[in-house]
Amino acid sequence: MLEVHRTHRAKILNHSQVAEMLNQHGWSASKLWNVANYHSREVWEETGEIPDHGDLKDELKTHNKYKGLHSQSSQRVLEELAEAFNSWYGKRKSDNRANPPGYRKKNYYDSEGHRVHEEHPRSTVTWKQNGIKHDTNNGRVRLSKGANHKEHPKAWEYILVEYETRPGVTVENLQQARAVYDKAKGRWELHLVCKDEIETPTAPGNETAGVDLGICNFAAVAYSTEEADLYPGNRLKQDGYYFPKEIAKCDDSGGDRATRLHHKWSERRTHFFHSLAKHIVERCIKNDVGRINVGKLAGVREDDNGESKNWGKHGNLDLHGWAFDRFSNILEYKAKVEGIEVVEVDERDTSKTCCVCGREDDSQRVERGLYVCETCDAAFNADVNGAENIRLDINDESNSESAPGLGEDRSTGWLAQPGVYLYDLSRGFQPRREVVDCKP
Repeated sequence: MLEVHRTHRAKILNHSQVAEMLNQHGWSASKLWNVANYHSREVWEETGEIPDHGDLKDELKTHNKYKGLHSQSSQRVLEELAEAFNSWYGKRKSDNRANPPGYRKKNYYDSEGHRVHEEHPRSTVTWKQNGIKHDTNNGRVRLSKGANHKEHPKAWEYILVEYETRPGVTVENLQQARAVYDKAKGRWELHLVCKDEIETPTAPGNETAGVDLGICNFAAVAYSTEEADLYPGNRLKQDGYYFPKEIAKCDDSGGDRATRLHHKWSERRTHFFHSLAKHIVERCIKNDVGRINVGKLAGVREDDNGESKNWGKHGNLDLHGWAFDRFSNILEYKAKVEGIEVVEVDERDTSKTCCVCGREDDSQRVERGLYVCETCDAAFNADVNGAENIRLDINDESNSESAPGLGEDRSTGWLAQPGVYLYDLSRGFQPRREVVDCKP
């Protein structure tokens, strides 16, 4: 059996009855975020280090704001803050526009500049299993209240939410429930994370595909059927330039507009990753692939001395916004559901080795996108060459067939002219010709 997790969006049927209590918990999540944010900034100024979520939990577990939510819900807020600080820490050296996570509040001032009102947004609240009691028969879920919102701190009180999912969805084995406030609709909705067990699927075939992740082309995929695909990352890069600029224009980094921009940017990036992973898996099924080799990119942002690499102003923005690890996790999940194994392989020298004859030379990559081999007189796409070397796993010494070109009369046309798929926000990835033809 294969264990998978699915998230179902649900409408809250008794919204008028539970909205006020959800509001209070959403505001409590914002206040805890702000307290933890202040503490993290103090630690940073004093020590030059960012506290991780374990340190934050130890420091704040007795704080009054921590008691505004169920203990596991408070822990999730601190985990999210620690993740945000780590992301900022990685970007700060290469991008002087990068700011640490902002406070979740909006201040209002009078004509003389005195603050007269402070407003907190309704943050997402996550309940884990210990804070949930699910009534599957009646479509209801009980969400434990924070101690500060109970008549007695130790009383067993909960928010009873009645929900409705889209037709055909059955909510079972509930692992998490997230209350998410939709500002456009002015109401809360539930995101229900369920664990499903499905029969372990049979692999579509015995072939292997290689995936080379990059920046200009986010992914290049090579198949043993002598086919290759390129997935340009232009839309992802455009968002990476646009949204930070717009967020920097906001007067308050934690204000409503900045929060909306962050949310929209995150949603667009997530949609890109899911669409790309889905398309690659569909292509793998078509090509009878049972295993996907992905280049192992751990440490790609650091040099041999552990220092952040400097690729120039725009290059650094691309490098530190390159969420390859997140995409790899999504790809692995979607592939596993189809019975396809995803394996990380060493990508050392895959970009400078000819996949046809095996010659290794830095100078053979003459310009971006073009690889020319002086030995076998072949010219082909550089990213596809890297993907093919990853497919062959040329660094695996135990693989007798890993060396490129051994005993093969290889054609190179498919290496020079891969299929190109462009991202369309409404239709996902489509062949370049179809996307161009659809433009007005």
